[in-house]
Amino acid sequence: MQASNLIFPQPVPPHAGEMVEIAPGIRWLRLALPFALDHVNIYLIDDGDGWAVLDTGVADLRTRTVWQETIASKLGGRKLTRLILTHFHPDHLGLAGWMTGELGLEMWMTPGEYAAGRNAGRIHSEEGRNAHRAFFTSHGMAPATIEAAMGRGTAYLKMTTGLPEQFRPLVAGETLRIGGRNFEILTGGGHAPEQAMLFCRADSLFLAADQILARISPNIGVWPTEPVSDPLAAYLTSLPALRRQIPDHVLALPAHNLPFYGLHHRIDALLAHHEARCEDIVAACTTPQTTSDVLPILFPRLLDAHQLGFAFGEVLAHINYLVGIKTLTRHTDANGVIRVIRA
Repeated sequence: MQASNLIFPQPVPPHAGEMVEIAPGIRWLRLALPFALDHVNIYLIDDGDGWAVLDTGVADLRTRTVWQETIASKLGGRKLTRLILTHFHPDHLGLAGWMTGELGLEMWMTPGEYAAGRNAGRIHSEEGRNAHRAFFTSHGMAPATIEAAMGRGTAYLKMTTGLPEQFRPLVAGETLRIGGRNFEILTGGGHAPEQAMLFCRADSLFLAADQILARISPNIGVWPTEPVSDPLAAYLTSLPALRRQIPDHVLALPAHNLPFYGLHHRIDALLAHHEARCEDIVAACTTPQTTSDVLPILFPRLLDAHQLGFAFGEVLAHINYLVGIKTLTRHTDANGVIRVIRA
C-alpha cells in the first residue's frame, strides 16, 4: 500500500533491540518478531520517576533478553512504572505475565482485550480443534491446509506468559495521566475487539497501536469462534471516527512500520484499500465461491502457514461484510459447504 503522502521523521528505524527518542519524553524500542512482519514497535513514555511501557513483544528468549538489558543499562537508572497493553495479540502482550509477576508492574488494558487475551489459545483442546476443523471445512479448505492453519492456536500459547488475575481498565473517553501528560483513551474494533490508542492533544502525539499503520493494513480477520462476525464493518466505522477526533498534524506512533505525519491521508488510503478489496471479491463472485476459492484472488502469492491463517480470516471478513450490506448472498449446500454469490 502506498505511503507517498506521509512524512517519516525518522526514515530509518532503530535496529532490533535498540531504542531512540522519537519525541520528547517518548522512547521507541524496536523488537524482533519471528514472522514475515518481523518487528513490533514498543514505546516508553516518561512517567515522572520512570517509564511507562506500551506493549511488550512476544515471549521468547531474545525479547526477554532485550528487556533485561534495557532495564539494566538503557534507562539511566530509572525504573519501569507500569505496563499499558493495546490489545491481546502475542506481539503486544507476550511478556505481560513476566512483567507483572517478575517486575511487579501494574497492568492497564481495556476489558474487551483482557477478556480476549484470557480466552485466546483455547483451540488446543480437542473439542476446540474439532470445531475449528469443521469451520475451515465449511469454507472449502482442504484437509492438509486446515492442519497447517490450525497450528496458530497452539503457537499463541507458546508466545505469551499469560495475563495476571488483576488489571486496571482503560476506558474509552477517559483520560490517562502519564507523567506530565494527559492522554485521551480511544478504542477501535476490527483488528482486535477493543484495541486501545492514546492521544495527547497538547503535544500532538497519537499512539496508534495496530489500528493505523503507515505501509500495511492491519489484519482484519474472522475466526472460528465467531464465524459470522463483521470485524470489517467495525474497522471501517473506526477510521472516520478517528479522523474526526484527531487532527491531521499529529505524530502517529504505530506498533509496526515507521512513525509518520499525515494521519488523514493514511486513513483515506486505508478506506480506499478495503473498498478495492471488496470490489475484487464481488467481481469474482459471479458464480458461487467458497472463502478458499476467493483467497488466491486477494493473496496470489505463496503463503506460509502463519500467513495463511491471517489471509483466510481477512478474506472471510470481507465476505461477511459484503453479505451484511447485501452485496453478496450466502448459501450452504447439502454437505455443509458455504458459498457466496453476487446478489
